[in-house]
Amino acid sequence: MPIPANDAPLEVDCPQCGKRVPWGPESAYRPFCSKRCQLLDLGAWAEESHRISGESAMDEADIETLLAQADKDAPLS
Repeated sequence: MPIPANDAPLEVDCPQCGKRVPWGPESAYRPFCSKRCQLLDLGAWAEESHRISGESAMDEADIETLLAQADKDAPLS
């Protein structure tokens, strides 16, 4: 008797290496297959190899203006 699709454990592909990973508490690093793949992905985000496309919300001039204004504001007491 075939197992219904709803009873099959959910599996996803590791975003780093493509290995199949069960989606459940037994997979501590899900959706990654291992700590190594998780850290490789984090490193790619940190060095901006991975990024969400689109325009920046602020450019450096806006940030400088906000910092200058913050320096002028009185401290909270």
